[in-house]
Amino acid sequence: MDVLLMGTGSADGWPSPFCRCDSCTTMRERGELRTPTSVLLDGQVWIDPGPEAARQALRAGVDLVDVHTVLVSHAHSDHLDPAFLLHRGWVTDRPLTVYGPAPAIERCRDWLAPDQTAVRLVEVTAGDGFAAGEYRITVVPAAHEALGEAVLYRIDAERSLLYACDTGPWAEGALELIGERRLDVVLMEQTFGDRLDLAGQRHLGLTTFARSVAALRAEGLVDDATRVVAVHLSHHNSPELEDQLRAIGAEAGRDGQRLGAGDR
Repeated sequence: MDVLLMGTGSADGWPSPFCRCDSCTTMRERGELRTPTSVLLDGQVWIDPGPEAARQALRAGVDLVDVHTVLVSHAHSDHLDPAFLLHRGWVTDRPLTVYGPAPAIERCRDWLAPDQTAVRLVEVTAGDGFAAGEYRITVVPAAHEALGEAVLYRIDAERSLLYACDTGPWAEGALELIGERRLDVVLMEQTFGDRLDLAGQRHLGLTTFARSVAALRAEGLVDDATRVVAVHLSHHNSPELEDQLRAIGAEAGRDGQRLGAGDR
């Protein structure tokens, strides 16, 4: 499974274009830019098609022509810009299935012609499981709210990946649904860094991120060979985030980064 991190930032990105805090200033000076989180698996499965995602693909030197499955975690605009359905429809009628919780799927309907047959919209909820080509997908509850339900996804093929964005500390039943088989890659949000006053029940900061990773380790889902990558990063984090994450066996994702088998 080739994992392309097209975007790894929060809604406003890191650095924020509206901010001159030390964190944003340092990241601008370093030339490090993180845009809203979006992921592409094997060029075929697209997770969270946000407002920057199509251009993120082009910047990474790839296209989205072979995408047959889109997984949407929730309806917030940084994770879903349904206009991609219109733009795609201008150039192709290849079959596409979009999965997501009801509020996200509802946002997609207005961007499709009533008589079109290429795109299928499928509502999912926590506890569902389905196959998309070679991929086996499990829908996991998120500790988040976005006009209704938000979800996480476990994806199994040659490798196993958990996409956990956006979420606070594990929702009830989440670990059980993630299952017993170990994960090769964990992509988990870490929005608020050391800001304990902001990290609550809907997003993670460094402390709750570390606890969430520890819970996965305790369940045997994460071991020393698992790639644990923090995404949905914001300017509330320190520019020295890599050192902070390394101490808990994790790393910070970067826009355009590939996580191929064996890559570090």
